[in-house]
Amino acid sequence: MVDIKVIKAPAPGTMQIIRQRSGARWSEDFRPAAVGLVQGKLIEMVVASDIAEKTAGVTVTDVRGSCPQNMVMLAIAGETAEVMECLQKIRDGGDGTHDCR
Repeated sequence: MVDIKVIKAPAPGTMQIIRQRSGARWSEDFRPAAVGLVQGKLIEMVVASDIAEKTAGVTVTDVRGSCPQNMVMLAIAGETAEVMECLQKIRDGGDGTHDCR
């Protein structure tokens, strides 16, 4: 199970937190309309990243917690509709190509 939240029109300070925790992969002038946050197990985050990148023209980065070796949260940034579409597909389990049951 993954936890999913969305931030519409993220504040500059919020973007700074994400930049610092993601190794500054996003430039200071990157101001997305929305950022989706997805947290779960490593295997779920890798699949969620793949779903997001295949769904829409979003930018995905991992957000490090207290232990830099562990990727436990993703930030998915882009236009609000695209981010929302990605989050819904992640919630729904993708398009059926990401399940090994």
